[in-house]
Amino acid sequence: MPLAPLPIPRRFVGRSVVVTGAGTGFGAEIAVRAAQEGARVVGIHYRSSAAGAERTAERVRAEGAQAVLLQADIVDWAQVAAMAESAFASLEGVDVLINNVGDVARDQMSWRDITEESIDHVLAVDIKGTMACIHEFGKRMMDQGHGSIVNIGSTVIVRGSARAPQYAAAKYGLLGATKSYAHAFAPTVRVNIFAPGFIETEATLGREDWKSGRGDQLRSMTPMGRIPAPADIAGTALFLATDDANHITGTYMVADGGYNMVGA
Repeated sequence: MPLAPLPIPRRFVGRSVVVTGAGTGFGAEIAVRAAQEGARVVGIHYRSSAAGAERTAERVRAEGAQAVLLQADIVDWAQVAAMAESAFASLEGVDVLINNVGDVARDQMSWRDITEESIDHVLAVDIKGTMACIHEFGKRMMDQGHGSIVNIGSTVIVRGSARAPQYAAAKYGLLGATKSYAHAFAPTVRVNIFAPGFIETEATLGREDWKSGRGDQLRSMTPMGRIPAPADIAGTALFLATDDANHITGTYMVADGGYNMVGA
């Protein structure tokens, strides 16, 4: 018989956590999980989904944490700087930043459909936007004397993407940015990448290729035999920001059910 699930740990008691792209999907689940783990306050970033951000905030408050909404388009560096300034003031410092925002070019079904506009947008969001967040939050964490940043990456960099090469290129660029800032901020602020494999978000479940058999195919190719829902790995994403990970920086941690089995 399978073991009963363990109680949710309390790894963030009294701490402040900011999650970008927390209005929906994986970001929302990470924000809620941080609250469940005792976070004092959770900063919920959104670009345009104000209603989604408020729903996440209601869930965070239901878990006993304060919720602060933070709006910015991360492609605009000035907006990120303003958001970071607001977050540090309204949350009374930021202990953890989870950079979840990313564009996966989900609507593109073939490399033949790639456009210059799509390349520009994906690179702007996934590299420039995330770098802006690392930079602006990280330098303030340096000033306060501590902090941890977790960038949400992807296992797409292991195998590439014939469907969306711009997405694989962007996530590989994020790896370089992560390692660079890990060097720059050490030993005061740790910077890491958490790389999930496929996740059954609402957006993924709604894709035509997923509904027409791709989901079943990927489950059959995954040793763990399933594709997780966002909530299933939200705690895993937060691990790199815990005290148990206090000697880990500049690393790339995979959680994909054994699909890729990256390593020497």
